[in-house]
Amino acid sequence: MKYTLVSVPALGNKQNTFSNLKSKLADYADTHQLLIPEFKIGTLDGLVLLSDDLVKFDAVFEQATNKIADILSILVKDQKVNVQDFLLVNDKTIDQYISSFQWNSMKYRTDKSLQETTTLLNQEVASIDNVMKTKMNTYTLNKNALLTLQRKQTGNLSVKSLNGIVKKQHCILNSEYITTLIVAVPRQLYKLWNNSYETLAPMVVPRSSVKIAEDDEFGLFTVTVFQRAAEDFAQKAREERFIVRDFKYDEDALKQQQGELEESKITVNEQQAELVRLARTNFGEVFGAWVHLKALRIFVESVLRYGLPPDFTAVSILALPKYEKKVDEVLVAQYGRLGGVHGQTSKAQAESEDILDHDLQTMNDNNYRPYVQFELLFDLERRQ
Repeated sequence: MKYTLVSVPALGNKQNTFSNLKSKLADYADTHQLLIPEFKIGTLDGLVLLSDDLVKFDAVFEQATNKIADILSILVKDQKVNVQDFLLVNDKTIDQYISSFQWNSMKYRTDKSLQETTTLLNQEVASIDNVMKTKMNTYTLNKNALLTLQRKQTGNLSVKSLNGIVKKQHCILNSEYITTLIVAVPRQLYKLWNNSYETLAPMVVPRSSVKIAEDDEFGLFTVTVFQRAAEDFAQKAREERFIVRDFKYDEDALKQQQGELEESKITVNEQQAELVRLARTNFGEVFGAWVHLKALRIFVESVLRYGLPPDFTAVSILALPKYEKKVDEVLVAQYGRLGGVHGQTSKAQAESEDILDHDLQTMNDNNYRPYVQFELLFDLERRQ
């Protein structure tokens, strides 16, 4: 979804200007008025500096918004739900929120300076971004730990947990001199194993190998060796593609393993549910802050472009499919007469070199229009 946010001179009548613009675009776009209050302006030099900061914060807010939306997409993709149902702002869809936008003066007081309001918005988004990053990192670590435990349950005999497969009767326990090794042998190498295991290393007990389990890829064999030869045997076995498993029989290990797996599942499910709730709430907060920042940019640029006192009409435009170019053509045809900023600025502005420098930089932008225009792009379709 690509919204074009435009501000044009109101010539003393905001409503008439909006009605005229809406009628010109009626066949090509949904157009709604953006109600932006008047703020404490301060100095024009301060506005120029703030304008540069707003550009940077705009990119940061966009990134934070998309990051939370992506987190939601990841978390709910296996839940057979439409992620768009979670991407709400004040219980409204994105389109409803933008088309009915009003400045939240309870949260962002208009008696504060523009710089203070910008700082507040930035602090809010930065705080949310840090919280989401910390929560997501913790969730990812626990999810990876769960996947590791699950792989031990579901892999082949060369990697999966042997608890519950190797029984007490398969092992020699509590001996000072000999031990039982558990070896995963590829099925195609059974003959080689049976013919060679006794000679892989010294002090292997003859005829001690027994197959105790089998899957599609491996057979699981026991072999009895003297303890001081165990390391040498394991090394020689690896050279022949036999895998000596790191295993020590423990009667309580299976019970402990199942407990860890269940506990890990519960932890991950709880954290996932918490993250979904947090991401839903914070998406609305960050997206709302982003639109408020856009409104600040429109106000600042309109004052710099059209002069004082502030007298402009701001609108949001959502072009109908394949009509983006037509919308742009209509806007240029309607307001191209502005011809740039210098014919519109007040004498006080024209005397400020900083203002002129700012305007010249704007005119050198490939996206320059003779009126204030910004884009708000949020890819909702790829998150369906």
